[in-house]
Amino acid sequence: MTMVPDSAASRKAFNWIDGSQRREGLSKVSIDPATYDVIGHYPDQGLEAARSAVTAASKAFRETMWAHDHELRARVLEQLARAFERNRDKLIEILSLENGKVKGEAAFELDMVPSKLRYSAATALVEGGRAMTPKPGSISLILRQPMGVAAVIAPWNSPVILTIRSLAPALAAGCTTIIKLPGQVAQTASVMAEVMAEAEDLPNGVINLFFESGPEGSAYLVDSPEVPVVSFTGSTRTGRAISSTGARYLKRFGMELGGKTPMIVFDDADLDAALPILEKALTVFGGQFCMTGSRLLVQDGKYEAVRDGVAERLRNVKVGPAADPSSDMGPLIDRANVERVDRVVEVAIAAGAKVVERGGPIKVGSLANGAFFRPALLEVSDNSLTIIQEETFGPVLTIQRFSDEADAIQLANDNEYGLSASVWTRDVDRSLRVAQALEAGSVWINDWAKVYDSTEEGGFKQSGLGRLNGLAALEDFIERKHIALRPGLTQR
Repeated sequence: MTMVPDSAASRKAFNWIDGSQRREGLSKVSIDPATYDVIGHYPDQGLEAARSAVTAASKAFRETMWAHDHELRARVLEQLARAFERNRDKLIEILSLENGKVKGEAAFELDMVPSKLRYSAATALVEGGRAMTPKPGSISLILRQPMGVAAVIAPWNSPVILTIRSLAPALAAGCTTIIKLPGQVAQTASVMAEVMAEAEDLPNGVINLFFESGPEGSAYLVDSPEVPVVSFTGSTRTGRAISSTGARYLKRFGMELGGKTPMIVFDDADLDAALPILEKALTVFGGQFCMTGSRLLVQDGKYEAVRDGVAERLRNVKVGPAADPSSDMGPLIDRANVERVDRVVEVAIAAGAKVVERGGPIKVGSLANGAFFRPALLEVSDNSLTIIQEETFGPVLTIQRFSDEADAIQLANDNEYGLSASVWTRDVDRSLRVAQALEAGSVWINDWAKVYDSTEEGGFKQSGLGRLNGLAALEDFIERKHIALRPGLTQR
């Protein structure tokens, strides 16, 4: 690990609690995963930060008008959208530096933020209650009310958009919030806090943000009776663990968990259109994406053409730092994940997977000091292998044959995950038949990773609970209250 000039390494990240910057805690270093240079420092005191954040958010829920004023919420969400637009370039720079995303992918992440905030601003003004007359002389009101304090626990792989995706509907619903992010993206989180602080009408304590290297702060949020709802994005294993803990208080959980996206290519697919997207489905964000297209299922007639075409494209992917505009794919988040992904490949080969393109860590040359991993492609015939059944979270693609429609569906569904899938065919009827049969929350036809603010997103099976985006996103954060009146009837 080397030190870069003071102007860069002097970045001092802060937790943002009750409208104030907090720097208490043991100082730890932030690194650039492309070089392992130190780029700054952050305070690591997750448990104390979480306690302070819960106190601030609870006070704001009780003592401000946030839970009651729809117009205030809509106005603040619009102010947040404008703040993220004003600070786009600053956020792209720190996200690329600390998270490793090439500039185009960092811009892609940031450019999804304003529209999500504005969509939620609109939903804040949509009153979803209703009134009815269940019996003569009786009137019933159904009110929608915010649940209270909402914890947003987001991961390091896409920290900005995955935070906002949960934060925006929580705010629209009237919840006060606590954001927890991992220490690997502390500098990015700190800049996000600076940006959100620009919302001039945001009451103190409505948004609180902290980061940590360990699990103590997250565990406190999950176990606190003052936090009735948790929106979590992360691994299925962690999702199960926190669900078990939160069950003590019957907490509301919204979760987007792991994925193992099958990309199903039929014999009649347009390979000129498919191959570039199949490549990007693996390499976007370095394969560190819950919707990464990591399982390629190809019908017999096109198998060799797809295998060879994808292998050639992966060989030509230019891996490099975000600072190099010619880089196609940046580093993984850190060296520990490089080693972990490489072990996954080694175990798969030992279990019978055949190497088409080995890929792996870059250990020589100018990139050797960073967390770089070249994309890998493995042929697999046994669907029970760990590399098929478990999320890799790195740029490793498996390829399998199938004979017909039923075989493709069986292979695709033979997995505990059900987040997303992609189907490649020119037969419209087939595309809709297969899409309906797949056990996945999102299915793309002749495309991949198309997500819109107004369309619900989430997982089947072990890939999650609840839905994000769309009107359904509010459901994680609201309660419905029935108020019954008996005014009687007028005399006739």
